[in-house]
This record gives sequence, structure tokens and C-alpha cells, in this order.
Amino acid sequence: MSKLIKIIKTRFTVLLLDIAMIPIAWYGAYWLRFNLGVIPVDILHYADQVFPFLFVIQALAFWFVGLYRGIWSFASLPDLIRILKAVFLGAIICFLPAYFIIHGVIPRSIYPLYIWLLVSLLSGMRLLYRWVKNYRSIFVKGKRVLIVGAGAAGELLIRELIKTSNTTDSYNPIIFIDDDPKKQGCELHGIRVIGFLKDLPKLVRKYSIEKVIIAIPSAPSPIVRNIVDMCKEVNVSFSAIPKLNDLVAKKISIKELREVSIEDLLGRDPVILNWEQISYGISGKKILISGAGGSIGSELCRQIASLAPSVFIIMDNSEFNLYSIDRELRIKFPYLELIARLVDVNDTFALNDVMSKYKPEIVFHAAAYKHVPLLENQPRVAIRNNVLGTLNIVKASIDNKVANFVLISTDKAVNPTNVMGATKRVAEIICQSYNNKSNTNFITVRFGNVLGSAGSVVPLFKSQLENNLDLTVTHPEMLRYFMTIPEATQLILQATAIGKGGEIFVLDMGEPIKIQFLAEQMIKLSGRVLGRDVNIVYTGLRPGEKLYEELFYSSEKLLSTQHDKILLAKHEYKNLDQLPKLMEEIITACDRNGDEELKNMLFTLIGVVPK
Repeated sequence: MSKLIKIIKTRFTVLLLDIAMIPIAWYGAYWLRFNLGVIPVDILHYADQVFPFLFVIQALAFWFVGLYRGIWSFASLPDLIRILKAVFLGAIICFLPAYFIIHGVIPRSIYPLYIWLLVSLLSGMRLLYRWVKNYRSIFVKGKRVLIVGAGAAGELLIRELIKTSNTTDSYNPIIFIDDDPKKQGCELHGIRVIGFLKDLPKLVRKYSIEKVIIAIPSAPSPIVRNIVDMCKEVNVSFSAIPKLNDLVAKKISIKELREVSIEDLLGRDPVILNWEQISYGISGKKILISGAGGSIGSELCRQIASLAPSVFIIMDNSEFNLYSIDRELRIKFPYLELIARLVDVNDTFALNDVMSKYKPEIVFHAAAYKHVPLLENQPRVAIRNNVLGTLNIVKASIDNKVANFVLISTDKAVNPTNVMGATKRVAEIICQSYNNKSNTNFITVRFGNVLGSAGSVVPLFKSQLENNLDLTVTHPEMLRYFMTIPEATQLILQATAIGKGGEIFVLDMGEPIKIQFLAEQMIKLSGRVLGRDVNIVYTGLRPGEKLYEELFYSSEKLLSTQHDKILLAKHEYKNLDQLPKLMEEIITACDRNGDEELKNMLFTLIGVVPK
């Protein structure tokens, strides 16, 4: 109620101001007509007679046209059009009778002069109000900001900065820089573009800039690295607006300004997906994810939940991980039919119980142990989870007529030198084998490291930096492929939509990155200086580690697909008739806990001599 009263008061105040402009415009027109001199008495007499009718009619026209629907803070072209309509409507209704009744008494020039003056006064008041409201930040204190990028995102950011200029920890936009020569000297909401990217250090010093905001959501990583380097050079803080994928309805909030991340420095071109195709394969379907609480599994959950499956079954053997993703999904997607089950993929009874009860149509198998050094000396544990667990969920899927089964694999499955990679290669072979023996379509998606996943190098480096420790890198020449977790999961969904069964899809990981370079970039982001504040210590290769990983075998012919970042590894199917017998032997060996025996069997199965 109080809000309604406030609106009424505001609109009434605006109405009073507008109608106060009517006499100013009317008598001002006469004053201009007589060259700012004295208006003849007889002419002024007729002006006084016409004015009451003009005043009432013009005020009614203001209200009728809807002059008070707009908000002065956002006065724009539609408001000007409404002003023109209201002024012309009132003038025509009043002046037409006056012209015929007292023809010749009112000078003809008065009509256009009145209209011009009234339009100017009404629109001028609104523009002045908007300018004072928007640019009062010029007169208030706040962090002096330089904005990189005078494009659409920069314009949206300026609006938000101006809107929040009177809040705590406000920002005061001072200048733009942009590498587009056409934008030099131009203004966005009164803030001028006065330099190029290379001028950043000089302009920061000249204008006493306290913060740099990167307003280029699609900026390539080399540009972001360059900006970060220059900000470090002049010791100024920096942040960035959300990335393109995170911007909703083209809105930018100050609360969403984020620190520049390692993903920005190592980033790749944004992934463009066929969401219509992906949605067609997921929406309204019963979906099951194993390993739902893991890094890839949990992001798959978020992406799939947004596509509205009819039933969503999430499984994990970690109570805390399952609880965390279950809680998150229930908050974000309250109407989703979500079933969370604590299930170990080696618990065949529980696995079949879930499958038979909920009858999933698509299964994403993301449950796996993946830490290479930890698994190297525990082959039995790795085989039970990654090999036999995969075999169990594959058989359960076939028994319960699952239409599509997606195995999440890894680049470590290619020419593996470690137990973890070998187990994932056997998992691939299992899926290839059963694709030819059942009506279930088995699809494998193979990719490299994901930035920030649990147990990966990025969280390790963050932890070391937070505890003021040197960063540990195994070897200066170690190379790894990286992509972000959202990118990997979205491409998994795209590959699922493309796959028909039996394929091994390889995600385009771009160029491999040296772990040493990754460490250097994270040191830079932390504000420290390599060699002064922190060092990189080389510890040597760990058991099972390779200097570089491969995404496909030399014998696999890579073919293009519908998506430019997804390749098809064309492989020759070998005679896998002996696979069931070999699996039985592995199960028996697991019961005997014969680690060395199991390791030999594992590598023999994939045709590699264990190291």
C-alpha cells in the first residue's frame, strides 16, 4: 500500500511540473514572437482568454496519452514520442476552434512556437533529471574504474555502475579503453573512450585508477593474460564481468563481477552447441548418472537438470557428495522428479534394484577412480571400481533395456602406462564389446584434464598458494590437455546427441599446456612474484605418470562429426569373444587379492606390456 501511495505521489508531482510548463510555453511563445520585448495589450488580452481552455485541454492530453507511465530515471525515445503526441493532441484540440472563432487575433507563429517550447520544456526536464540521477556518481566518492571494452557488455556495465553509485563500495567509472579505432573519442553514458589496450599502464597512472574491469566476455586468453600483466605492472586490482555463457538476459550485476580465473588465462573459444538437438535427446526422458557427486558427474547433473528430464536418478557411493549435489539440484530445480541413491557400482543387487525400479532410458557412467599415483600401487581397487564396476552397470543397463549408455573416458586410456589408464581402456573395450551384443547403444566420450576437478593440479596449486608454500611440479616439460568442466560436460551431451552406438568420441582439447606454465599463471593471479614470493619446485615423475598424454591411438583414424569440437575415433573392432572369460578370471583374481597378477592380466587384456 505504501509503495502504491509513493507511486501516486511521484506521478502527481510530475503532473504538476508538466502543467506548470504550459503557461511558460504559451506566454513564452508570445515573448519570442515579439522579439523578447513588450507584448501588445490587446494581443495579450486574447492570449489570456485562450489560456484556461488550453491549460485544461493540454493537461487532459498529457494524462490521456500516458505521459506518466514512463519512469524519469529511464527517459528515452518512447517518452519523447509520447510527449510529441500529447503536445500535438492538446494543441490541435485547442487551436483549431480558436483559429476559426478568433481568426487573425492570435499570430500564426504562436502555434509552432508554443509546440516547440512545450516539447522542449517537457523533454528537457526529463533528460535533465536522468542526467543528474545517472551522473551524480561524478560528484560522489567511489573506486576510480577503468573499463576495458566499449562494446555492448561495457555499456551494460556502465549502466549498472551508475545505478549503484550511491551504495557502499561504489565504483566511479572514469574512462574506457578499446582497441577499435572507430570508438576512440566516443562516449558511452558520458564516459569517454580515450585509449587503446597498450595504453592501460599509462592511463592508470594518469587518472589515478584504482580498479580495472574487463568488460569483454569473449576475450581470448592471450588478451586477458596481457591485461593481467599490465595490471600487475602498475599494481592495480582487476576483475571481469561474467562470461558469455553466464550472462542471463543481457544483465550484468555488480555482485557478479568476478576475479579473473585461471580458465580466463588458459581459456579456449566459447563452445557453440546445438541445444535443440541436445534437449530433444534429454527432455522428458528418464536419465541416470553414476558418480553424480564427482566433478564431471555433478556438472552433468546441473546441465541435464536444466533440460527437464521426466525422472532424474543420481547415484554415488559417497554420502557427502551425493547429499551436496542432491541439495543443490532440489534448490535450483524444485519441480524436478529427483531420486538420489547411495549405490556402489560393485553392489550388483542395489544397482539392479535401482535400474529395474526406475527404468532409465539413458545412463551416463561417470563413476571412476582417477588418481594415477594413488591407484598405481592398488590395482585391485582400481580394477574393481573402474573395470568390474563398469561391467556391472553395463550388464544392468542391458538387462533393463536402457536405450543409450554413455561412458566417460579419459586420454589416459590411450597407450596407458599406468593402472588407472589401463582400467579406463578396458572399460572402453567392454562398452565396444557389448554394443554388438545388445540393443543398448554404447557411446564412449574421451577427453583430457578438466580445470578445477577434484584431485587435479589446479586445486593443489591453490592450496599451496593459500598456505604460502612453493608450487610442486613433477617435471618442467610435462604437458597436459585442459578444458573447463562446463565445456567438457556440454560436449559430452552433444556427443550423446550425435552418437548412434559403438563410437568413441574424442573431444577437441586444443593445444596441450605445460604444467609449469599453468603454475606460473596461477602465481601471477595470486598477486605474487615468481622467484621472489614463491618458487616452483620440480619433484620428478610419479609412478605411472607420462610426460604427455594422447587423445587417440595412432591406429585410430579421426573423422569429423556434426560438431567441430567433437571427433570420431574410427577403430577396428577386434575379436572380443574371450572378454567374458577374461572378466571371470579377473573377478577370481580380485577375490585372491593378487595385485601383481591383476596388473599383468589388465595390461595383457589391452595388449600392452606393463612397466
